[in-house]
Amino acid sequence: MSPVALKGIGFYAPEKILTNADFEKIVDTTDEWITTRTGIKSRHIAHPTQATSDLALEASREALKQANIDPKDLELIVVGTSSSDMLFPSVACLLAEKLGAATPMAFDVAAGCSGFLYSLSVAEQFLKSGMYKNALVLGADIITRFADYSDRATSVLFGDGAGAFVLTNEEQGEEFILDLISGCDPYGTDKLLLPAGGSKLPASHDTVEQRLHFIEMNGKEVFRFAVKISETLIKELLERNHIEIEDIDWFAFHQANIRIIEGAADRLKLSKEKVMISLDEYGNTSSATVPMTIYEYWRKGRLKKGDLMVMIVFGAGLTYSIALVRWPL
Repeated sequence: MSPVALKGIGFYAPEKILTNADFEKIVDTTDEWITTRTGIKSRHIAHPTQATSDLALEASREALKQANIDPKDLELIVVGTSSSDMLFPSVACLLAEKLGAATPMAFDVAAGCSGFLYSLSVAEQFLKSGMYKNALVLGADIITRFADYSDRATSVLFGDGAGAFVLTNEEQGEEFILDLISGCDPYGTDKLLLPAGGSKLPASHDTVEQRLHFIEMNGKEVFRFAVKISETLIKELLERNHIEIEDIDWFAFHQANIRIIEGAADRLKLSKEKVMISLDEYGNTSSATVPMTIYEYWRKGRLKKGDLMVMIVFGAGLTYSIALVRWPL
């Protein structure tokens, strides 16, 4: 099988910025309260006219340009998202139209904040099989549309954005994904959810009045799960690849909350200099956090070709995924 190589990356964050000072005017909170409990100082918020496919479009254009691939030649588009423009068609299909793609296979992956790595895993298998030669993979979300701005515990967490990777299957390419593990704890489905809007509770006057179209989260349980699963996954990944934790150059955690990241890092005795952080500027952008964070470190010249990186994500479901990659750009 030919290597699956990373050829381009893209990033997009909306122009509008909502700071902690802005939140002080919306809910009963302070900059200090938000910062100490989450690590977040600001977040980017999509314009009312923007949908998730619009954010994905901007990130995709940059990634495709870098990869030198014409959208008309795209064969596969996979979008990890929890905030599709509508129930159907998928963000991927809407994105294909906006890009001017020809006839790609296009679909979304709903795995909560784990959506990007789930999508990356799916795309890799299509490329490894030889069915397709290239793939556009995204994490894209406008999760703020479902944030309850009367609840300071959750509303301050979220931001909007998109990150894109372009993968190719070619004989002369460098293997990007060295290992990947994914799964879910199905007994945690009630810990993080958006109750209404689906087939169980379609939108109605009652669901709106009961505020069932906003994110509901058991923060303590999600915290416990995230810290524990991160530690477990990293240990398993290192063991099955016969490498030491000191061999890893970077750890790209899902940017949910600084306390989760620090909790996992402390358990594993990780060097703080190796832990990527972007949530202070962008907040929790759901499936987009990892590709956006990686892009920022690459753009600033901190991420170097040949660096060994671990990506770790977790989200509603309760889903989780981890990948070991060799950075090629």
